[in-house]
Amino acid sequence: MIVSVPDKRLEAAVSEVAVDEAVPVNGGLGAYLVRTGRLRQDEADNAFKIFLDQDGEASFGLLLVRMGMLSDKDLAEAQAACLDIPLIDGRAFPDTMPCEGKVSREFLKKNLSVIVEENDDNLIVAMADPDNHYLLDALKMITGKKVEPRVGIASEIEAAFRQKYSGTGEAEAAGSDFNVTGAGISGDDVEHLKELASEAPVIKLVNQLIQQAVSQNASDIHIEPFERMLMIRYRVDGVLREVERAPVEIAAAVVSRIKILSNLNIAERRLPQDGRFQLTVRGSRLDLRVSTAPTINGESVVLRLLPSNRTADDFDGLGFTQKQKEDLLSVLSYPHGIVLVTGPTGSGKTTTLYAALNYLNTPEKKILTVEDPVEYNIEGINQIQVKPQIGLTFANALRTIVRQDPDVIMIGEMRDQETASIAVQSALTGHLVLSTLHTNDAAGSITRLLDMGVDDFLLKSTVNAVVAQRLVRTLCNDCKKPYVVSDKVEERLHLREIVGDAEITLYSAEGCDKCDGTGFTGRSAIVELIILDDGLRDLIISHADSVAIARYARENGSDTMYEDGLRKAAAGVTTIEEVLRVTRLD
Repeated sequence: MIVSVPDKRLEAAVSEVAVDEAVPVNGGLGAYLVRTGRLRQDEADNAFKIFLDQDGEASFGLLLVRMGMLSDKDLAEAQAACLDIPLIDGRAFPDTMPCEGKVSREFLKKNLSVIVEENDDNLIVAMADPDNHYLLDALKMITGKKVEPRVGIASEIEAAFRQKYSGTGEAEAAGSDFNVTGAGISGDDVEHLKELASEAPVIKLVNQLIQQAVSQNASDIHIEPFERMLMIRYRVDGVLREVERAPVEIAAAVVSRIKILSNLNIAERRLPQDGRFQLTVRGSRLDLRVSTAPTINGESVVLRLLPSNRTADDFDGLGFTQKQKEDLLSVLSYPHGIVLVTGPTGSGKTTTLYAALNYLNTPEKKILTVEDPVEYNIEGINQIQVKPQIGLTFANALRTIVRQDPDVIMIGEMRDQETASIAVQSALTGHLVLSTLHTNDAAGSITRLLDMGVDDFLLKSTVNAVVAQRLVRTLCNDCKKPYVVSDKVEERLHLREIVGDAEITLYSAEGCDKCDGTGFTGRSAIVELIILDDGLRDLIISHADSVAIARYARENGSDTMYEDGLRKAAAGVTTIEEVLRVTRLD
């Protein structure tokens, strides 16, 4: 059943003004303490202001104890009541703490926590701050077990470390388990970093991060150190998603492990580095590209995940409409000329090029590619990986392959005037050339090539078509919900003039178990396809700007990406918010 719902989501998507909602500054623990008479309202409010000013150095509860406004026992009792978590008496702490060889005592001591019990699947941990999600996430990552917090009294935890856990445990003695202090990473102690990176917990953590990313179909893993935490994020369906927060102390060990795998210099922490390595995950080979960058808080690392067994899609699977597919395949059947795919990084340009190569890949055609990197291995196609460090650049590789008697040439990216000129000359001498550009729309690619120094008469004679595209997340069919938009939103988004239905139905992303609560599964392209005709070629000769070229294309039947996106939103493929995220109102 289709219902009419308030257009709050759409209003937010089309509005350029963000509205901040009022947030209570002192709820939860503070409200409980006031309600039970342990604090006055003004005391709680003043303490909360101080808490905000001290930038997270201590939790709100521990700050109250430090200020003498509350005893640590009163705090523990209040936390137990607020969070509905049992309070553990310090006399119940074990004489020997579980996980001795896995979790650093210093790390637990710093976070005022004691591991009380270890079972096959879970840990029970007494914490002075049971709402410390950094600690909970870190213990989960280190041990691979579910962590059940209990409330502990701070003074009793400190006493336990003085009386029971004061000796040097296995973890500290071996220098294992992420017990990385500032002194350990401040110098150039390369051997120490190698030892840390070779410890089992670090290896397990890095492997776990990669396996989890693969299971979530992530394209990238971001490992980012900040002043008080190490943030782990995955890019899934083009959107970053935070998955873990860990102690910043583990950053050096994690980064060093990744550097060792990718054969990078672990002693060099001042300059960016790039590398790659391979792993087998669940029986499938995985290529990982690694990029490190020095930040004020340490090295940030991004891993791009490229399954070795990836196969090229066809245009139906990419989201092309039947007409777009037919028009593009018609152009790909030409014996020579240039077909360009344009868009920003992460818009699916390479995937579209591979779909074109897959279509062209027949025994009658010799196909050569120049790429950085080679993302798909395709049987029957000769693929070249550029290596600038040894002089194998795009331009040098292109000069070589034109002597290899190719029918089709694919250039990963037209990066400069030299590459563009060779591509144009190749098209003029009877080759079909496919390549990409970084421009915002299809019309902009024409003016971009003119700006790069390609002669207008050569451009007019060689470019056959330009595809501009963006990727939008596709709705989960199990939980998407239809709704009818209001007249106001309909008018502002130009829905009726583009979609044309009497009553326009859009769909919202609700979230369910199948889509991991996101409301989306996979991605689809929204596409603008311009086929060059005599009118457009005349505009090129007259050096018309991109606005004039785009206007002519629309007047002659080309949809913009926004229009294509609106039609997909009305068809239930995606949401209007996704379309507005990657395009603009025309």
